Amino acid sequence: MTIVKSLLSRRAFTALAGAAVIATAMPVTSFAADVTIPIIVKDTTSFYWQIVLAGARKAGKDLGVNVPELGAQAESDINGQISILENAVAGKPAAVVISPTEFKALGKPIDEAAKSVPIIGIDSGADSKAFKSFLTTDNVQGGRIAADGLAAAIKEMTGKEEGEIVILTNLPGVGSLEQRREGFLDQIKTKHPGLKVIADKYGDGQATTGLNMMTDLITANPKLVGVFASNLILAQGVGQAIAENKLGDKIKVIGFDSDDKTVGFLKDGAIAGLVVQDPYRMGYDGIKTALAVSKGEKVEANVDTGANLVTKANMADPKIDALLNPKIK
Repeated sequence: MTIVKSLLSRRAFTALAGAAVIATAMPVTSFAADVTIPIIVKDTTSFYWQIVLAGARKAGKDLGVNVPELGAQAESDINGQISILENAVAGKPAAVVISPTEFKALGKPIDEAAKSVPIIGIDSGADSKAFKSFLTTDNVQGGRIAADGLAAAIKEMTGKEEGEIVILTNLPGVGSLEQRREGFLDQIKTKHPGLKVIADKYGDGQATTGLNMMTDLITANPKLVGVFASNLILAQGVGQAIAENKLGDKIKVIGFDSDDKTVGFLKDGAIAGLVVQDPYRMGYDGIKTALAVSKGEKVEANVDTGANLVTKANMADPKIDALLNPKIK
């Protein structure tokens, strides 16, 4: 099954959700008309960001705030997100919540935007000190969790924490991804020295690239025992490659974030574990914090929204199940 086919159901959902994104840019009579707080995500078509938007939407309903749901249609569209930010600020909202697509490129635009409205950051950082508050997973710790999870999976498979591993990062220069990479590599070096990183590669934001990269790595490295795919898109591609080559019992994969496809790979053994964040909370608390800031209230400068390692053994736990199956409507 190709990645495109396997994502048909998800595509169908995101097509509807895309319509909702457009609709929410219009005034909604049930919201307080005098308070608008846009949320700008990296990719409105991604399931992960749909969960963030769902949290923001619920916060808007609970708090009586109009929450336009904005964003480009690919995480690689940096210029698109900058334009969206500029247009949102021009509308003179009470505040703006944003997850920057790229650390350096979004720094100056956020600095400029913050001269007009309070800016709340979520998920990924930017080269700016203008955020009134920042809500995110501790991504360095998330990388460490992934390293520990991969080491444990390899030890369960081989009886020892030894062998060749690789790390695959979705795009270069993305704050959250670079932090995961940093945490992973540091944890492997200090806590699991028997594991040797033989490849440290970047993708281009496409699941098919992850599939092709992983296929090439399998061919070139017959002793490979482990992989860390540091975001959802790469985990989809890597999981597909492992499934197609039936290597789940020889190569252990830890991914980051989840959707139906990666959870399916987890159940089938193509993926050994997923580091799962709480994107719903990021969206909800992002809007809640932005509203508080717009009222002049004091808020925390940095909020850790948490991360958990999900395996086949714990995926039925109520807390984990809630993260894997968030309410997105």
